[in-house]
Amino acid sequence: MRCALGLVCLVLVALVAAPAIQAAEETSLFNGKDLEGWTFRGRTPETENPFYVKDGVLCCKGQPVGYLRTNEKYNDYVVKVEWRWPAKAGNNGVLLAVQEGEHFYNDTWPKSIELQLADQNAGMILTIGEYPLVTGRNDGRVTRTLHPSNEKPHGEWNTFEASLQDGHMKVLINGQLQNEATEVAKMPGYIALQSEGAPIEFRNIRVTVLDK
Repeated sequence: MRCALGLVCLVLVALVAAPAIQAAEETSLFNGKDLEGWTFRGRTPETENPFYVKDGVLCCKGQPVGYLRTNEKYNDYVVKVEWRWPAKAGNNGVLLAVQEGEHFYNDTWPKSIELQLADQNAGMILTIGEYPLVTGRNDGRVTRTLHPSNEKPHGEWNTFEASLQDGHMKVLINGQLQNEATEVAKMPGYIALQSEGAPIEFRNIRVTVLDK
């Protein structure tokens, strides 16, 4: 009996002494004040930056065309973004695993995974530069959403969440799984927001790094 009690005590002591396993920490990518931590890329180095900050919101004029990307590259992570159309909705998206160098499509977009925020198509996947991934439901470079659009009316905030981990990608719009892919090539890259025609607003841009 004494041996058994002693063993239990040793196990309890070991558990108390062991360092706690900490969950991955979510960090903000947008400080609500300026574009610190971000870089704009347009069709030419002189392209005017259409992104600006107003009242704590990251606003985009929609023109000229280009993308605002993080200054840091990421591997496996979860990224969350809130977006809304302040007036008439249009076309836009979030780019993952951005590989700067050669540009594709309109001499603007780099090799990457485009996750649509386009009106009534939020969550659709488009591969740019033949970025390697598998969906099994694709029509060329396009994989449409799993469900009908669940976007909110214009002027209301929507939530976008995408996760990349061990070659598996999930895309949630307003909490609903709208797309999924496997065998996603692991290429450290930037996270970017598009400027693609219509004014759009962003806030609460966050990332949780799963693999450094």
